[in-house]
Amino acid sequence: MTENTIVIDHGSGYMKSGFSGWNEPQLILPSIVNYRPCQENPGPSSARRRLGLGIDILNPETFSYPIQRGRVLNWEGVEHIWSFVLEKLRMEHEDTPVLVTETPLKDPVFRKKTLEIMFELLDVPALLLAGQMEMSLYASGILTGVVVDSGCGLTRVQPFHLGHPIRHTGRTLEFAGQDISDYLSRSLFKEDSTVNKLFQLQTVDAVKMKKCYVPQNLAEALDYRQSLPSSHDEDNSYLLPDGTSVELTPMQLLAPEMFFSPQVFDQERPSVSQAVLDSIKGCDAALHPQLLPHVIACGGNTLYPGFNRRLFTELASQYASCPNAALCSSSKRNFSVWLGASIVAHLSTYKSEWMTRKEYDEK
Repeated sequence: MTENTIVIDHGSGYMKSGFSGWNEPQLILPSIVNYRPCQENPGPSSARRRLGLGIDILNPETFSYPIQRGRVLNWEGVEHIWSFVLEKLRMEHEDTPVLVTETPLKDPVFRKKTLEIMFELLDVPALLLAGQMEMSLYASGILTGVVVDSGCGLTRVQPFHLGHPIRHTGRTLEFAGQDISDYLSRSLFKEDSTVNKLFQLQTVDAVKMKKCYVPQNLAEALDYRQSLPSSHDEDNSYLLPDGTSVELTPMQLLAPEMFFSPQVFDQERPSVSQAVLDSIKGCDAALHPQLLPHVIACGGNTLYPGFNRRLFTELASQYASCPNAALCSSSKRNFSVWLGASIVAHLSTYKSEWMTRKEYDEK
């Protein structure tokens, strides 16, 4: 492969792309497309709309997420985003191979459609499809450990031994960042709210980034929050973009507790820590001493203050006999998949897995 490979990590929430060899993506876009009305075109319904990127300010209700819970629901939208990315990046390097990450679901339809779009529509010279969990592992510099990745649509756990996933031990929770957003949106805005969707999304994202955290003990955190007068706790208030101020409830501030105490929020599913424990227990007991010292946390949700400490505490309490239990994380763990792919793009061990345009045409 050439030195300049375009790496695309397309998740449910964001699309991260850039040239391999860098330590972070150069282009990050919300994984959102919109269908604006096209008055000039009187054709059939599918032709009376114009496809665009992001949220159209003039038509804020026309947007959609082409990828949800790791599954592509709108290939037209995905193609539009990829086309935009390649057009931008190819301005520097024209005939450039492309690496695209894929979810652990490894859907044959995804693989086939990706090959079709990249080779037939976007005319790339070579393509490599790389597993997202493996890429996070490579980004850590560790070959044996447990990857815990929590993004917008999915939270996934996968143990690895010497760089290879241990079969039948992975766990996938269809719970992630978008569920925290939904909870905050419902509690901050009434269902019949006249506030437009764009305003709601901006407010929820800001509250998540600036106010929410994971407590080390939910009961103690609630008691502390509820005992404070609102005037004595500036964290309780948030200034909305329109200048008005809202008082955040303790449960809104502690919304990421959903990852660790789903039952408190009337959800019937295992917690993240339980999913990790179940995944490790599914491995051979002889591997446990090798896996526990290398639990690798990555994905945007692991950036919540307190998330990693809480996860480590709950894992360590279950494995008191293993004093070497540890949780590894990087300051750029929200880019772990992309960073690992940036490294893999030049590894000779992956050379045979690349497909060229000629090989695609022949097959």
